[in-house]
Amino acid sequence: MRNNFETIVKQALAEDIGSGDHSSLASIDPTIQGQMKLLVKEPGILCGIDLAREVIRQVDPNISMETYFSDGDTIAVGDIVFMLKGAARNMLTAERTLLNFLQLMSGIATNSRQYVDAISGTGAVILDTRKTTPGLRFVEKYAVSVGGAQNHRFGLFDMIMLKDNHIDFAGSIEKAIDKAKDYLKKNNLQLQIEVETRSLEEVQRVLNHGGVDRIMLDNFTPERMKEAIQLINKRVETEASGGITLKNVREYAETGVDFISIGALTHQIKSIDLSLKFIQ
Repeated sequence: MRNNFETIVKQALAEDIGSGDHSSLASIDPTIQGQMKLLVKEPGILCGIDLAREVIRQVDPNISMETYFSDGDTIAVGDIVFMLKGAARNMLTAERTLLNFLQLMSGIATNSRQYVDAISGTGAVILDTRKTTPGLRFVEKYAVSVGGAQNHRFGLFDMIMLKDNHIDFAGSIEKAIDKAKDYLKKNNLQLQIEVETRSLEEVQRVLNHGGVDRIMLDNFTPERMKEAIQLINKRVETEASGGITLKNVREYAETGVDFISIGALTHQIKSIDLSLKFIQ
């Protein structure tokens, strides 16, 4: 994890600082020391402390950081998450990158926790998707896990997922499954196979053909999903996807489905309002 954070932070700082933080360099004497506090202005679930610490380390390892909360903690308006003490110039140089990570990640963790809480007691599991910001997938999926949801496949390499376009190009559900199985055998790979279905008829075809580990039920209504779950009868894992929101997620979870994948965990996010303030 540390190596991932180092690389991501290095890129973010290079993007922001460029040839130098000329505002701070122009207006603040290098000898000036000070303190700053991270103030919570909106309630939520905190996430991103380790990235914030890495930002500080890369900008100026002599800045001290005293933390009062950890990732996954509930934060309220007025809470002070941490205190910084050190060279004023360098704290200001780190400010925006630090806040961008914390606000985004806390927003994702908060959103994920809301979905997890909404289906509490049903036995279903909330999953994220690959609908992430390019270059920030590791960060965003980490925030999902801090919020209590689980990560689906990280990328294209760790699971075979036969979606509608794969099936259409392959010629049929059956052909797509057979090609996937042959591919795994020829390349000596051990990956799960998931196949997307768009109707009860397709579900039945997958069951008749076999060879998959999970069936995705895409854009099914809760009523139709109940029928599909009964038809599958625990022979393979099941996953609900498409058109699922906080308002209806519990209705889907109560159908008996194993997993519910929600792209909005990472791609429809409102960042949590946090502020880094000078302490007089």
